[in-house]
Amino acid sequence: MQRQIEDMQKALETRELDISSGGGAVQVKISGAGKFLALKLDPEFLKEEAKLVEETILNAVQEAATKAKELNDSEMQKISSAFQMPGMF
Repeated sequence: MQRQIEDMQKALETRELDISSGGGAVQVKISGAGKFLALKLDPEFLKEEAKLVEETILNAVQEAATKAKELNDSEMQKISSAFQMPGMF
């Protein structure tokens, strides 16, 4: 089981999730392991009110972190469910 977990973690490090917010004005790339890989901002978007820019960036980052955690949890569930013994849980 330990080997499967290690293999899954390596696979998640190579998977990339692209999240966008604000109609594509903010784009975040994160690995399935939760490592932030890139942040792109539309230059025109930066001309908007600072509060709107801040909120949009924060929302994109939070959504990216949530999606990476969901992917990680889902993959971990696949591994752990294969090793559950009847009557244990």
